[in-house]
Amino acid sequence: MSALPSFNEALRVWARIGCLSFGGPAAQIAMMQREVVDERHWVSDRRFLHALNFCMLLPGPEAMQLATYLGWLMHGVKGGVAAGLLFVLPGALVMLALSFIYALLGDVPLIAGLFFGLKCAVLILVLEALLRVARRALKGALPWALAAAAFLALFVLGLPFPVVVLGAAAIGYAVPGAFAAGGHGKPREGGPAALDAALAADPGRIAAMAPLARRAGLVALALWVWPVALLMPVGGVFADIAWFFSKMAVVTFGGAYAVLAYVAQEAVEHYRWLSAPEMLAGLGLAETTPGPLILVLQFVGFLAGWRDGGAWAAVGGATLTLWVTFLPCFAWIFLGAPYVEKLHDMPRLKGALAGVTAAVVGVIANLALWFGLRVLFARMVDGPLALALPDLSSLQPMALLLSLLAGLCLFRFKLGVVPVLALTAGAGLGLALIAP
Repeated sequence: MSALPSFNEALRVWARIGCLSFGGPAAQIAMMQREVVDERHWVSDRRFLHALNFCMLLPGPEAMQLATYLGWLMHGVKGGVAAGLLFVLPGALVMLALSFIYALLGDVPLIAGLFFGLKCAVLILVLEALLRVARRALKGALPWALAAAAFLALFVLGLPFPVVVLGAAAIGYAVPGAFAAGGHGKPREGGPAALDAALAADPGRIAAMAPLARRAGLVALALWVWPVALLMPVGGVFADIAWFFSKMAVVTFGGAYAVLAYVAQEAVEHYRWLSAPEMLAGLGLAETTPGPLILVLQFVGFLAGWRDGGAWAAVGGATLTLWVTFLPCFAWIFLGAPYVEKLHDMPRLKGALAGVTAAVVGVIANLALWFGLRVLFARMVDGPLALALPDLSSLQPMALLLSLLAGLCLFRFKLGVVPVLALTAGAGLGLALIAP
């Protein structure tokens, strides 16, 4: 039986995840599952997927909220705060540095080459995540059908993310027995996961942690609201940043992709903080830096401040954007997680979350295809319905080659995540050095 990790041991793992969480939510969820479920067995498949289901129903970056949830389960509020912060801070610092480079120099070929290699490796990590989650979560005909339906609804029909996830939850609630074998994983040889063992030994653990979690959630809400309340009467660019990105924090169901078009339209056309090409550049940076993809909002806030008052205003704009974007995430987890943990013993509600688990496989498949097409092809064209199809003539041979290299290293030679990322990043940098 695994022992529950010490707080310092968990800190090291959360820091590792935060530094290696490239590639958007699918790859980040895969990284967390590899670290805390497969390798260390701190959390069981069942509890991991239960937490993920809840986070999928919340606004904001689900992978960051999942880290916060798991950190809270293991070490209370301080564990949740540490896990959430360490998931965001490495990427935020990298994004801040790259934002300065972009504002001062524009595109830098060597950095672009480095990130090009990383993107190719991340594509393979996302595919591995898809296979792993599908293998563990889909047991039976209805879960498979629901996963396929979620994928088609998102990729082909372009239905809103909340509609897809809530529909899956309704099906799971209606027929919980169809999901009884899925979403929980098989018992692991050697005994229960560390967290399950700790909860079995202390059945009142969650109830004892709940009051402090609720207080922490209320504090997070207060910390989120106060700069908005202070800045709105003053007006100016910081008031606009606080208000606009606070709105984004409560409507970003389905992650950054779900609201990207709206953010781009408002930031470019209404506020005129940046141009459309700069918005695309920010998305490219966010896709290939560690941390949530929604860090693209930090880039927008940075350029808004840069245009208004130079370097210090840019840092202020980026910091304020991070503040009003991520503090609500802590509030949702600390206020909701104690109640969600009670659902383990409620069959219909448990079935609803198992339905979400099946839909999540389709969500990850949609993200994998969305990301993969944009890594392998330079241009996309409009297709029928809501489809965006690749221009086959724009296939990037080097992207295909580096992706195959990453796949060979990961699946054939069983190299770890760090060696695979380092190898493909180095290859991308080498290509940039020899390119004319």
